[in-house]
Amino acid sequence: MDKKIVGVLGGGQLGRMFVEAANRLNIQVNILDAAKSPAKQISSHEGHIEGSFKDPQSINALAKTCDVITVEIEHVDTYVLEKIAKENSNLAVEPSWQTIRMIQDKYAQKEHFQKNDVATATSMALQDATTEQLQLVADKYGLPYMLKSRTEAYDGKGNYVVKSADDFAGALDALGSRPLYAEKWANFKSELAVMVVKTKDGVLAYPAVETVHEDSICKLVYAPARSVSQKILTAAEDLAKKAVACFSGKGVFGVEMFLLEDDSLLINEIAPRPHNSGHYTIEACPISQYDAHLRAILDLPISQAGLRIKEPAIMLNILGAADPESAVQIAERSMKAVPETSIHLYGKGAARNGRKMGHMTVTAPTMREAEQLMQPLIDITDEVRGKKSPPVSLSSSSGALVAVIMGSYSDMNVLDAGVKVLKQFGIPVEQHITSAHRTPDWMNEFVHSAAGKGIEVIIAAAGGAAHLPGMAASHTTLPVIGVPVKPSIGDGLDSVYSILNMPRGVPVATVGVNNSTNAALLAARILGVKHKAVESKYEAYVENAKGEVMEREKALSEDGWEACMAAWHGKK
Repeated sequence: MDKKIVGVLGGGQLGRMFVEAANRLNIQVNILDAAKSPAKQISSHEGHIEGSFKDPQSINALAKTCDVITVEIEHVDTYVLEKIAKENSNLAVEPSWQTIRMIQDKYAQKEHFQKNDVATATSMALQDATTEQLQLVADKYGLPYMLKSRTEAYDGKGNYVVKSADDFAGALDALGSRPLYAEKWANFKSELAVMVVKTKDGVLAYPAVETVHEDSICKLVYAPARSVSQKILTAAEDLAKKAVACFSGKGVFGVEMFLLEDDSLLINEIAPRPHNSGHYTIEACPISQYDAHLRAILDLPISQAGLRIKEPAIMLNILGAADPESAVQIAERSMKAVPETSIHLYGKGAARNGRKMGHMTVTAPTMREAEQLMQPLIDITDEVRGKKSPPVSLSSSSGALVAVIMGSYSDMNVLDAGVKVLKQFGIPVEQHITSAHRTPDWMNEFVHSAAGKGIEVIIAAAGGAAHLPGMAASHTTLPVIGVPVKPSIGDGLDSVYSILNMPRGVPVATVGVNNSTNAALLAARILGVKHKAVESKYEAYVENAKGEVMEREKALSEDGWEACMAAWHGKK
């Protein structure tokens, strides 16, 4: 293992979790921060520097002790880092001081994105903090718009929503002493985030996650993002990688973005370091964002496979309340309520309103199960903090694992047997009429969004030309099971062939004509690989079927053929 020493400007919670990752590889991390900062609490050696991470003399002292300097927070003196990098070719600054300096100025970030054709919100710099300038923005962008500080802004501090001219005075009182820019209002339906890893070999990305904010502070992270199609998730990851690729240096970057009402994406801002939205990676991914940052800046091996989500996860920030012991109360009660919760307390001492004191993560085989685990933790956190959040489940998500779709209302009668089997197995199911020919746009919209809503299998029934199963399969990577429906003319064989003879690369499972029971049983088998409760119910179903056959075998042996045939005709 490379014995390089890493120096970090800042010793807060991000530095603390970075040290935890480095400790596992016996890599020494020297922290520049106050004596009892969270990172130093878990790292005992003589290499730490006591002082401010903004102080030039302290930064120079740290530089003399290490081989690589990185940052836990971007609000550092980049001019000192520039001088150090130019004078000492053996000392690396990662990411580069140019990147940190540009990202420090959020308007400079926006300009850099636009220069590199990266989609971001439209913005303009203010010449001075005056009502005339605020009115100029209103004339150009309309109302509302977002007024932002170009520097030293985080967790919503430095932002002000200007809804009308009546807000001008309040906005200037709050932010008038800072360099400002204005941003055109983005009508977003959700906020996404992507952790990106920039290495010597290229750019990698963790899956896109959904972030939920309270009072402009991140409260919850859902990994992967819920109720978002795979197409959009992939687009978010590609946009994040494109944004990070236009900066120099190595390491992990946190990319925040807006998902707009028309499903387009805009970059909000970037952090040149590990990020709150990536805490979930500690439990949910083979390589956490802190492992990834360490490996990237030291040129250690890292792969895209290591950034995958092993199973769905939800992260909840432990935000402080007025009671100094509120964070400890939340952690202790949460551990009792959901013992499998992973709890991280940051060692910050007394809590205060809105201060990030720790976080909790739950993982589960499905997002639905993770939401069920998380709800009591949110309830406890809200009670201690005197808040009230809506339930974690999306109102647009039914919690279904199987979607049963049909081309016509008349197909319901055929599908009823299969729906009953799914319900017998306790499998949540939703049903829709989505004709491939009469409502192609609705069919496309539904199938594209199915995976994001938690659907894991689609059963599609169609007769005649029977294009629905094949068209559905062409718009999703979910398994699709086709049920040929016997039409009013013919025996249904044409429908079988239509579903069966899909082109290579677009497979559709096909059952017999009108046999929705087998479609449901096949769906249960697919789900049973991941959902043990479904697997157990399927095993019980098989044992029950076996028992019925053996009972009839016994009756045939004991009563004889004629008696059994008489009994059979009697039942008919």
